[in-house]
Amino acid sequence: MFTLTPSAAEQIIRAAAEQPDNGHAAKPPMLRVAAKHDESDGELVYGMGFDDQREDDLIIDGGGITILISPRSQPLLQNTTLDFTEVQAGEFQFIFLGGCSTQASSGGCGSCGGRCS
Repeated sequence: MFTLTPSAAEQIIRAAAEQPDNGHAAKPPMLRVAAKHDESDGELVYGMGFDDQREDDLIIDGGGITILISPRSQPLLQNTTLDFTEVQAGEFQFIFLGGCSTQASSGGCGSCGGRCS
């Protein structure tokens, strides 16, 4: 299962509140989270952004945030946690921790070293 830390959830809710009102003000933010293997080096690459739900999405309640994951990303995000943490003094970033339970990749599993934003 994919999870969010309280720090990540708080930051996502804050970012959603700063988005231009698109008629979804009463609904919780919908965050699409994705992962894929980079074709050039096989490293696991993560992405995320606000999006609308699609027919085959896995839907997870992330503490006031609806998390959307496409079928292609689901195996790569299994047992992954999204955190928002200080990676250097005064520098905060989203990082993906754990996961990568299907295909091994060079350096792509576990923490992405703060480069997943």
